Amino acid sequence: MKKSLKYLNFDEACKKSLEIANPISKTEVAYTFDSLGKVVSKDIICKKNLPSFNNSAMDGVACRVEDSGKVLKIVDTIFAGDKKDFKDLDFGECYKIMTGAKVPSCVEVIIPIENCIQIDSFSVEVPKNLKLNSNIRFKGEELKEGDVIIKKGEKINSSSIALLASQGINAIEVYRKIKIAVISTGNELKEPWESASEDEIYNCNASSIIALLKENSFDATYCGVVPDSFEKSVDFIKSLEDFDLIITSGGISMGEADFLAEAFFKSGLDIAYHGVNLKPGRAMMLGNLNKSIVLSLPGNPLAAVINAYIFLLPIAKKIQGERYFYHDFKICKNKKSFRVKDGRVEAVLGRVINGVFEVTRDNKYGSGMISPICESNSLMISSGEADTIEEGKVLKILEFNNNFIDEKVNFLNY
Repeated sequence: MKKSLKYLNFDEACKKSLEIANPISKTEVAYTFDSLGKVVSKDIICKKNLPSFNNSAMDGVACRVEDSGKVLKIVDTIFAGDKKDFKDLDFGECYKIMTGAKVPSCVEVIIPIENCIQIDSFSVEVPKNLKLNSNIRFKGEELKEGDVIIKKGEKINSSSIALLASQGINAIEVYRKIKIAVISTGNELKEPWESASEDEIYNCNASSIIALLKENSFDATYCGVVPDSFEKSVDFIKSLEDFDLIITSGGISMGEADFLAEAFFKSGLDIAYHGVNLKPGRAMMLGNLNKSIVLSLPGNPLAAVINAYIFLLPIAKKIQGERYFYHDFKICKNKKSFRVKDGRVEAVLGRVINGVFEVTRDNKYGSGMISPICESNSLMISSGEADTIEEGKVLKILEFNNNFIDEKVNFLNY
């Protein structure tokens, strides 16, 4: 007998989604230049002061502050990479110095070449009122030995790799990439590489979900289409036990051919919720199956993509061990008024240009469509407390494919 669906409130579904998403514990070592998109499993500590010696921030003249306003004798030129010892400056002496060159201890200020009053090969007239330590980059002023440079749970990006390279760190400890399975349901589906008749549908859900995951540094395995058969679904589920996260689309509503939910129940799914009070995408299911988390998305393409963005990405990021798994948002003004569902949270597609949100197609599209997603770059979550979003209203907008930020910015607070 099929279980009846009890639609959970949107905010409660979001909370439950993250409550059951336990971070992975298995780690591995990754070479720094192969670590892009991976998550650091322990704090990375500064090994070398940055900068590692006092150096010049400018091509200029290095002298003492008390020689302000004087004509100084140039006694030598200091180039980046010079390792020789330079003598202390006497009164009325200076060095020419290049950007990045080591600054002798006797130097108190560096004047950019363009700020000097007159200069030739032998002497320079420097301006008055020189400021102590100007244009000198001091040892350890950016990072000191022992500082945490990358925190546990942060995802490696190009900037992180630059920082690691500056420390001579060639390998780091990261969380093992989680194993994600993507499956589809429905005998009517044909894969994009197959030929489909007018009575058959191309499977776009799997492609879009895998691509969304890849955009966010996850790898997923496409495990194919499960036929609409209870027995075959149960057998298929048994083959998925090695995955950390199992994502399905379709087959979990109350239709006579929707066997997948029952097959998961039969296989021992500990359900967190089955059905969310969200438009579009009410038909959702989440639960634990042994060591795996199962997230069943709606079968309709537009609803599947929206729910994958809202629910799947934070779940996957938390499982992967990321610190920052909530969605970021942008504050925008609404360009023109549009209608929403009263009494039900609604995910509304739109496009943000120059800080202004414009709803897609006046919010008149169906959950089975695909093209409205391509026309949109943003998502607004309505509160369900009004039936109209007025022109000029200040909105919190989620941007598709944006990075996540600190856990203090909680996308539940709409």
